[in-house]
Amino acid sequence: MGNRGMEELIPLVNKLQDAFSSIGQACNLDLPQIAVVGGQSAGKSSVLENFVGRDFLPRGSGIVTRRPLVLQLISATAEWAEFLHCKGKKFTDFDEVRQEIEGETDRVTGANKGISPIPINLRVYSPHVLNLTLIDLPGITKVPVGDQPVDIEQQIRDMILQFITKESCLILAVTPANTDLANSDALKLAKDVDPQGLRTIGVITKLDLMDEGTDARDILENKLLPLRRGYIGVVNRSQKDIDGRKDIKAALDAERKFFLSHASYRHMAEKMGTPRLQRVLNEQLTNHIRDTLPAFRSKLQSQLLALDKEAEEYRGYRPDDPSRKTKQLLQMVQQFSVDFEKRIEGSGDQVDTVELSGGAKINRIFHERFPFELVKMECDEKEMRREISYAIKNIHGIRTGLFTPDMAFEAIVKKQVIKLKGPCVKCVDMVIQELINTVRQCSNKLECFPMLREETERIVTSHIRDRESRAKDQVLLLIDIQLSYINTNHEDFIVLGGVIRKGWLTINNISIMKGGAKEYWFVLTAESLSWFKDDEEKEKKYMLPLDNLKVRDVEKSFMSSKHIFCIFNTESRNVYKDNRTLELACDSQDDVDSWKSSLLRAGVYPEKTTTATENFSMDPQLERKVETIRNLVDSYMAIVNKCIRDLMPKTIMHLMINNVKDFINAELLAQLYSAGDQNALMDESQEQAQRRDEVLRTHQALTEALAIIGDISTSTITVPMPPPVDNSWVGGPGSRSRPNRAPPSIPRCKKMLFRCLYEGRDE
Repeated sequence: MGNRGMEELIPLVNKLQDAFSSIGQACNLDLPQIAVVGGQSAGKSSVLENFVGRDFLPRGSGIVTRRPLVLQLISATAEWAEFLHCKGKKFTDFDEVRQEIEGETDRVTGANKGISPIPINLRVYSPHVLNLTLIDLPGITKVPVGDQPVDIEQQIRDMILQFITKESCLILAVTPANTDLANSDALKLAKDVDPQGLRTIGVITKLDLMDEGTDARDILENKLLPLRRGYIGVVNRSQKDIDGRKDIKAALDAERKFFLSHASYRHMAEKMGTPRLQRVLNEQLTNHIRDTLPAFRSKLQSQLLALDKEAEEYRGYRPDDPSRKTKQLLQMVQQFSVDFEKRIEGSGDQVDTVELSGGAKINRIFHERFPFELVKMECDEKEMRREISYAIKNIHGIRTGLFTPDMAFEAIVKKQVIKLKGPCVKCVDMVIQELINTVRQCSNKLECFPMLREETERIVTSHIRDRESRAKDQVLLLIDIQLSYINTNHEDFIVLGGVIRKGWLTINNISIMKGGAKEYWFVLTAESLSWFKDDEEKEKKYMLPLDNLKVRDVEKSFMSSKHIFCIFNTESRNVYKDNRTLELACDSQDDVDSWKSSLLRAGVYPEKTTTATENFSMDPQLERKVETIRNLVDSYMAIVNKCIRDLMPKTIMHLMINNVKDFINAELLAQLYSAGDQNALMDESQEQAQRRDEVLRTHQALTEALAIIGDISTSTITVPMPPPVDNSWVGGPGSRSRPNRAPPSIPRCKKMLFRCLYEGRDE
């Protein structure tokens, strides 16, 4: 390798692998490693057992490897194994290792052939191994067995991709020689995630099981279906050898004799076999670690920097130290107060980009939701006019009044003002709910101390509920104040001549000679209907007095999409220029009904004023009184609504929001002290204790890793990456395209012809 530091790289990665696996990969670092990928019965397990020189992996039919096995091989003077999940226990009997793998697999996945991405970490010390870290993944399968889900193939594929998509992972693609290499699932997966072939190493197994007269020489020489890192052939024990417990050392000797004695492989025997594969993997993994060292060091440093502050706090923490608990309680309450104020005032350092919350949500309640609730209160126009007429008649009693009575106006106004109580109380409820939500969001930082969080939420929520009753009382008082005196002398109160409605309407009965139907801006008051060229109301086209006018429905024309109604004079006079009627068109029937309702308020009634549902009729004098009061009610309610819309936010801010902020700042800590034992409040959760332990262990592991990496020379001379090859043949299952290849030699043509005839193909 060139220096001792580089030789320590693989043990370093092993150490990091253990540290990060034990804390649930909290550091999110892609550690350099080798993933073993292949189909079922491809010989992956036999390759790994040959590396170790021991039988220790589960055997059987179907999916045997159901969880990733992180196998760390460490060169040592003695031989034993240990698992991360039962660290400290040494296994010298490798049959027990197999049983432990099976038991740990069943513990997580059950005994129904299910799979799980949670790895098993196994470390093997032996004088017969080189430093190496491999991950044995479940074999690629096509058909579910037992109780496996129907998508078992996709689950296994997804699990494999979790490992091999990482740029730091070398891919050991294992393919048996007695199958068509172009259909290799392992090579296809490797091609998908490593199209340049920078990380893929090919392994050909079962060379001794090929049909007589065939061989894999062209594959192993990297001529047929080439890979950038090439192929290495191995000969594993047969099933009979495994069942007969044939010694692996003897199997390795037989493997060497096979390559030395085989006519097609003897010239490359030194480059084949399990020992050669082990050395190549050791060399390539070490070189791969070296190549990824700068980025790896950068990740370690960024992770260490992110954990520095938290680790420093945890390092001096003593769970049983009362003074530390008191100090932390003060800090937690202060932080809660700051967070609450920031969320309300909108100066938070963590801005939510998904939805409105805190002060922004309350602002929306004040200026959007509450006004909307007021608008929804608009009563039925017909019902309103009926109530006004009854009020006028009841006030006059047996006499017929000459003037519009003020008492009718006040009675109707008070009835409308009372209806404001509902929206006002609902506004308070919405603000309360958002305050409680804000308290819960701010208390998330206290989750490491469950009792403190619970007490804080209880105390603040109780105070909010206490202020709720006071706020609602004050809001209802505002409504009662409005009811106590109807101020008809208000400067904004318009007794006569107020605008009832504005909007666009189309005059439908303008002759084609004069331009045809045209759209104008209409303004309706209690005395007239005017229209202008546009909504700036600078150029008035016409003003129509409302005296003796009535409204009539017009059937919708077949050729027109507009909805039409017309205005006419009861004395048969022309309404507009030479027209007896003024036809007005809207886009929808709702717009027509709305305009007719507004005209009704101005005293322009439908052609027939009596309907089957009405048991009374109004004389013209009463109609005018009703219209007068209707306009006055609208004018006065606009004043009341404006006042309430202004006072509601101010009242809620004063009595609730500002009060809650002051309470948290001044009273929360005292309330917590009086609530019970402060030491009990600061008892941390089990999750927090685990988090502290994880952070400290991770911080220590990162520190040690950086210290070791700092002593490693990055100028070590390594074997350069082989040049690129054409690997377009890995295009998909069944692919036969092999571009840019030289024509096969005559002996090779004979060999290919023999193989095609033997396998029944017609190539």
